[in-house]
Amino acid sequence: MATQSPSPKDLRRRELKTARAALPAEERQSADRGIAAQVAVLPAYGETDLLLPYLSFGTEVDTRQIIEQAWSDGKRVALPRCVPGTRQMTWHLVTSFDGLEKSPIGVEEPADDPATQVDPASASAGLVLVPGLEFDELGYRLGYGGGFYDVFLSTFEGTAAGLCRDQFLQTTPIAHDAHDLPVDFVITQSRVIATHE
Repeated sequence: MATQSPSPKDLRRRELKTARAALPAEERQSADRGIAAQVAVLPAYGETDLLLPYLSFGTEVDTRQIIEQAWSDGKRVALPRCVPGTRQMTWHLVTSFDGLEKSPIGVEEPADDPATQVDPASASAGLVLVPGLEFDELGYRLGYGGGFYDVFLSTFEGTAAGLCRDQFLQTTPIAHDAHDLPVDFVITQSRVIATHE
């Protein structure tokens, strides 16, 4: 049986992961501190009582410092848990990094505890931080291919912000499908782009 050739998106994902991994750790950390500082002054961050970040993995933009700042600011923080066999995520309140569980792909997730589960739609002004391999200035992104955030954003009424180091912000539009939804803001270490203006 012939093996299927990787799609252009999959080839691009490989290329971006390689480029991201090649960035010196010091350069990544400096960029991520800048991104965290930009998040902290975002009006949507100041207004929200519920922050919905991803928990960074590998060489992704680090969200741990953002999460710690949110705890310090008295905000509720909920992390996503992927529901096996679906493209759905549940969100669970966390007050520390203790007690997280490794998913089958190695990402740390909160425990599947109904007592900590929160409905993002119940927040007065929730802010979700969206991961991606690259973003464009219109708010579209190339994600990891799982579709979890596409499904989530289709019903989320709060503010969505994509985190992206400057090197991975594309000035030309990223090809996207009809179901792909842009984020409201793209945040890099040097810019905050409001995509709907």
